[in-house]
Amino acid sequence: MTQKRPNIIYINSHDTGRYISPYGFNVRTPNLQKLAENGVLFRQSFSAAPTCSPSRASLCTGMYPHSCGMIGLGNRGVHLFDNSKHIAHTLKDNGYETIGSDNHLGIGNTKATIQDLGYEKELKWNATKDAVDYIKQPHEKPFFMSLSYTLTHRINEGFGVELDKEKDDSRYVLTPAPLADTPEIRRDWAHFLSTAHALDVEMGKVFDAVEEAGIKDNTLIIATTDHGVAFPAMKCNLTVHGVGIFLIMYGPNNFNGGKVIDALVSQVDIFPTICDLAGIQKPEWLQGQSMVDLVNGKQQQIHDEIFAEVTYHAAYEPMRSMRTNRYAYIQRFGPRRRPVLANCDRSPTKDEWMKHGFSEMHIPDEMLFDKFFDPQEMNNLAFNPQYEHILTEMRLRLFDWMEQTDDPLLDGKVPMTETGWENLMEVRDPDNSRRPKFG
Repeated sequence: MTQKRPNIIYINSHDTGRYISPYGFNVRTPNLQKLAENGVLFRQSFSAAPTCSPSRASLCTGMYPHSCGMIGLGNRGVHLFDNSKHIAHTLKDNGYETIGSDNHLGIGNTKATIQDLGYEKELKWNATKDAVDYIKQPHEKPFFMSLSYTLTHRINEGFGVELDKEKDDSRYVLTPAPLADTPEIRRDWAHFLSTAHALDVEMGKVFDAVEEAGIKDNTLIIATTDHGVAFPAMKCNLTVHGVGIFLIMYGPNNFNGGKVIDALVSQVDIFPTICDLAGIQKPEWLQGQSMVDLVNGKQQQIHDEIFAEVTYHAAYEPMRSMRTNRYAYIQRFGPRRRPVLANCDRSPTKDEWMKHGFSEMHIPDEMLFDKFFDPQEMNNLAFNPQYEHILTEMRLRLFDWMEQTDDPLLDGKVPMTETGWENLMEVRDPDNSRRPKFG
């Protein structure tokens, strides 16, 4: 039967940043390259939070983490204020069949079920075969599938697959900013490259299934990641290295043709975009903007600024950020002015950073970067008198957003939720041994 509303496949990865070939990096990701060449690539796409659960919650609710309740990690007992605001509920209520996983939103730690998030059927993480089998089945109504991959997430100190020493020879790789070019860090980065290739292979099987099932013309594919890669100064940081993400969409209604969009977009914009493409009324709680008019060429920009945040990861590290087309501004609110080491995943690169004084590095209260002259966001201008007026403006605009969204950080330290738990700031590595208890 011919469906008026598109099928929607939201396929996401952990900790990949923008390190795939469509963004110009030397990574073996031909399937994502093909998707970009046939779809729409968003060059300036950003995470709402550079940590796993908060970023995914923002994408799935269209709300910033402190607004939807996901101020920390789902596997540490933090959960949404209201599960009914998950996009799966909205789509199910409008005639979609929903299939997916909790996407690191913590249902397993809060005695909730996959159905509480709005899914009728469950996919296991990394369950490519189950996803492919489902896609190839006949469908009486449109479906929404959420498929998550953990391949580029750290497992202890490594990744989800073995290093391909032949195709990702660490002697000839280039480590990205802000990582030093040393043999140890090159080997670690080469391992990430092998894992990114493995991720691309799995995603490619899903893309191929859509074509083989004959539903390509009526299926919206959203391929993205949650935040930056799990290296020091990247994941759980609000610079571009932590919040810059890949986002590729392919589907009907002009979401095709190899378009490249340079406008600022955020994860909170995906929910309203889906609503427009599916012809569904947007829920009143959405905090993002639809990207449809960007893709159709009716608008050049949908945001003057976008925002991101961290409250908890493994430990408390409150900070907020705002970006415009030209500048990026970050403010830290917590008491610690040195790295919160527990919020940096274990890795050979972290070991190298520790040997060179990572734990003693000073982190200023405020950071301001001129993205045009400093695209890697390494030169802090917050204390440069020439930029005082820019700093003041960015600071005021950030606080306006915090007030408009009722950010609890304005009232002081944000307490951990009753069901959640955290590590002390002084702990070197994230300690997952403790588990929350539920009565």
